[in-house]
Amino acid sequence: MPAVIVDCAIYRGGRRTDGPADFSDALAAARAEGDAFLWLGLHEATEHEFALVSSEFGLHPLAVEDALHAHQRPKLEVYDDSLFVVLKPVTYEPRGDTVSTGELMVFIGDSFVVTVRHGEGAPLSAVRRRLEAEPEVLAHGPTSVLYAVSDAIVDHYVEVADELQLDLEELEEEVFSPDAGSSTPTAARIYDFKRQVLEFRRATGPLAAPMARLAGAGVPFVHEHAQPFFRDVNDHLLHVNEQVEGLDRLLTDILSAHLAQMGVRQNDDMRKISAWAAMAAVPTMVAGIYGMNFRHMPELTYVWAYPAVIALMAVTVFGLHRQFKRRGWL
Repeated sequence: MPAVIVDCAIYRGGRRTDGPADFSDALAAARAEGDAFLWLGLHEATEHEFALVSSEFGLHPLAVEDALHAHQRPKLEVYDDSLFVVLKPVTYEPRGDTVSTGELMVFIGDSFVVTVRHGEGAPLSAVRRRLEAEPEVLAHGPTSVLYAVSDAIVDHYVEVADELQLDLEELEEEVFSPDAGSSTPTAARIYDFKRQVLEFRRATGPLAAPMARLAGAGVPFVHEHAQPFFRDVNDHLLHVNEQVEGLDRLLTDILSAHLAQMGVRQNDDMRKISAWAAMAAVPTMVAGIYGMNFRHMPELTYVWAYPAVIALMAVTVFGLHRQFKRRGWL
């Protein structure tokens, strides 16, 4: 069990204090004091390991099932003895333009907070240190932990959205540059970038409803004075969602414009091919007529017939070339 426990601490009056090493004894000690709470952090606990925690903290079986099996949507569930929140931290790798998501479950109940993390993203050590440096915030109890975790994740959403915006601007310049080719890899890159934005959207979009509920009144186990803090988080999240929607629409427009450019370039190529084929058809036709080897052909008896035919072909081809040039086909 200690392998999956990242940290276990009792907080009294907003400050971390020493307590029993066993989380069961620590929870009993926190509840005995009234103004204290236990924060237990877990990382990828197995079903057997988490069963010890759920039985001790009285967690709902449905919430436990969601916490054990990842791939949940961001949501907020209210049970009789606890509040269950699912968050999806996001990491972005600029070199590969790759968005990856983890999962973070938060249980809040009577004098306790249990955080369950899946994946390597969003370690909570920095959030814990920041909270411990602000005892006036931590003094609000388990609600302060939920706020700090949500705020950290949404703030990172803002950073990822800004990075995606910069990369999209670079992609846009590449697509619309005069030297941009009509190759398939460009369209594939746009489509892959759109998939990454969609992955990001799956993390940010569903979180809007839970944040709106936390920003309102009447949510159990949430401190009544925490509403302005959650409203601030919700405002940042709405800004991110608007930015993500804009990125998705712009990517669709860029992909459509790129495909239109490819069509225009192909039409230009077809016009050029048609123009050269038309100019080549004239001498081919004349040569075909004289290649029939008929005995009675009027031009065969004329001395200037051969030069005249060659001149006729040259003048005709030159005239076609000027005509196609004037129309922009060549």
